[in-house]
Amino acid sequence: MVVAQMPQEVVPKPSFRNEVERSGGLNVSACFQCEKCTNGCPLYAWMDIPPHRMMRCVQLGLKDEALRSNTIWVCASCETCTARCPNGIDVAHVMDTLRQIAQREGVPASQRSVPIFHKAFLSSIRRHGRVYEAEMATNFFFRNESWASLSKLAGMGLQMFRKGKVKLIPNRVRGLGQIRDIFGRTELKG
Repeated sequence: MVVAQMPQEVVPKPSFRNEVERSGGLNVSACFQCEKCTNGCPLYAWMDIPPHRMMRCVQLGLKDEALRSNTIWVCASCETCTARCPNGIDVAHVMDTLRQIAQREGVPASQRSVPIFHKAFLSSIRRHGRVYEAEMATNFFFRNESWASLSKLAGMGLQMFRKGKVKLIPNRVRGLGQIRDIFGRTELKG
């Protein structure tokens, strides 16, 4: 005979929901669990908590479950979930807000390479005004990979350079000072 497990009792903690809504300028409370976000998500199969349930975790204030989940690091921010939401909730922005809160509070990422890639990407934009692939890939490699895989990366980079896909010198961008000002303002805000 199989005995059904009783569901865990959850006492809602609105403080976490309020923090997420305030940090991201979002209205997570409007989610009524229609599951359209999950049904449209191309990465749902690799998530431990489907997007609609993540929204419910935030609504209930299940902070540890949300911040320690694989879902927030697997999310590609493709915004399919956001486009499908009948209540206009920016679900992809909720995931981004959860990643920011997790990093701010020192919660280790379940996908170690995701925040490393994010930092390399933004660092390249800050320095050059757009992504300079050679620098970004090198920056990411030295923070994430082992020395053993250096030859593989170098070989691929050389092939891409020969085909004109990667430049040795980054293109100049007009308004680089404005881009750096944007970074400065967001760092003061965050």
